[in-house]
Amino acid sequence: MKKLMTALALVAFTMASTPTIASASVAKGQKVFKKKLRKYCGFSGVRFARTHSQDEWEAIYDDGDFIKETKKICPRLDVKKIKKSWWEHLYEFTYEYGEGGSHVPHC
Repeated sequence: MKKLMTALALVAFTMASTPTIASASVAKGQKVFKKKLRKYCGFSGVRFARTHSQDEWEAIYDDGDFIKETKKICPRLDVKKIKKSWWEHLYEFTYEYGEGGSHVPHC
């Protein structure tokens, strides 16, 4: 019994001390849209995300055209003011709330 408890404690410690892999966040993407893009786009995040279906957003992102497409949708946006680390979050936001998705953002 003592060996089992020691093994479980070791596994729990290992899992707790292992760093997690950072991934893009839909919530962060929504926040970035609200704070940095909405003013220049002139419309809500719902309208922005629904300009394409989820599959279309995925293809645009995979082709490396996500920034160009964002600029096309929001021509007044200065894409240089958007940090590189934010683009992945914006993509996750647009993919999650794109046409055909079942979620509606609150922005």
